[in-house]
Amino acid sequence: MKIQDILSKCKKENVRYLRLQFSDIMGMNKNVEVPSSQFQKALEGNIFFDGSSIDGFARIEESDMKLKPDLSTFDILPWKNKEYGQEARVVCDIYTPDDTPFAGCTRYRLRQMLKKAQKMNYCLMVGPEIEFFLFHRNDDGEITTNTHDTGGYFDLTPVDKGEFTRRKIVEDLEKMGFEIEASHHEVASAQHEIDFKYVNALSAADKISTFRFLVRKTSLDHNLHATFMPKPIFGEAGSGMHTNQSLFQGNQNIFYGKNEKYGLSKTAMYYMGGLLKHAKAITAVTNPLVNSYKRLVPGFEAPVTIAWAKQNRSPLIRVPGSTGQSTRIEMRNPDPACNPYLAIACMLAAGLDGIINKIDPGEPAQENIFDLKNNSLQYEKLPANLEEAIEALEKSKLMKTVLGEHIFENYIRAKKSEWKKYSSQVHDWEIQKYLNRY
Repeated sequence: MKIQDILSKCKKENVRYLRLQFSDIMGMNKNVEVPSSQFQKALEGNIFFDGSSIDGFARIEESDMKLKPDLSTFDILPWKNKEYGQEARVVCDIYTPDDTPFAGCTRYRLRQMLKKAQKMNYCLMVGPEIEFFLFHRNDDGEITTNTHDTGGYFDLTPVDKGEFTRRKIVEDLEKMGFEIEASHHEVASAQHEIDFKYVNALSAADKISTFRFLVRKTSLDHNLHATFMPKPIFGEAGSGMHTNQSLFQGNQNIFYGKNEKYGLSKTAMYYMGGLLKHAKAITAVTNPLVNSYKRLVPGFEAPVTIAWAKQNRSPLIRVPGSTGQSTRIEMRNPDPACNPYLAIACMLAAGLDGIINKIDPGEPAQENIFDLKNNSLQYEKLPANLEEAIEALEKSKLMKTVLGEHIFENYIRAKKSEWKKYSSQVHDWEIQKYLNRY
């Protein structure tokens, strides 16, 4: 769309506020909102904000940051406030005042990786499957982990208003151009999943960010709280963001190997080999929280083993049964708390490294690795906690190149601080376990 087209649409639809959406290094959605009188200025990329107020962005002496909208992402939000009218949003890249891409812009880092893929004549397509919990709020509007939901995986009978909220979320997503392939109740009580059709990697990252914003807003309207925290309830399954990936050349999915073993091309096998080789280093980005590693434990269908399989859901990578244009590999460890721009950039970098260096992923795992009776000692494991994941990331020259020095250093600094604070806290479990005994 051109600026004038957007301005005309805003006038026609009585859009009164425009959200300039961007992400910080940790993947948290941020925005600067402008009224209709400033739409043209905003769309021309002349809105500044204070980068020093955002952790990991910039120092106080170089705080001015400029938001440059990607006009192709403009969309009207699917709700209207009776008092304030219609809102719209556009996703932005972050620049310095001299029009240089900001080193801390995570969308820019993904763009750089996509340029590398393009030079190799590849286009990465991504289809995420995003899980989340819907919890009740109390009479004061405070968040709880309570639910009346007694549903389970793929349950048909509506047993909680969470299903109706999920349906409204799907309707809102479709109004914003999402092609929803499926939505259903997940394994745990109050847990849901929504899958949208694969799109190019940059659009997928934009959609994941928008998805999280929209899901939380729509849930709040129904007096529920949506959380993408990976493991909010002990003893229940956690929330993942299985990330389906395939490489295209033009309209052709080059992961499909019609006459190849396993139905996968050599390119697909090498890409998978790269993901397996760099899996430990990637994990600090795909699974960024202390809490992420409460999900990545045996017994809850989350992967802990660095292996791949055909359809078998127990290893890190699964190859779904679809063939032809739908051939893809599914990375199963990412969770929905990650920064989607950085997570996708890191996975793509690992896959391309696999192609360049022809990394063999080995034979697929045949056994159920979740079954602790099986001898799976032959397989390497993902990091067991955030500290191990940070150490693996810190050692990776490839990931430092992908993230860029600014993000690499600030991200590791923040995550080390998070781990240190967590490790020094006294938790309820310790009180219950030790207070009376010692």
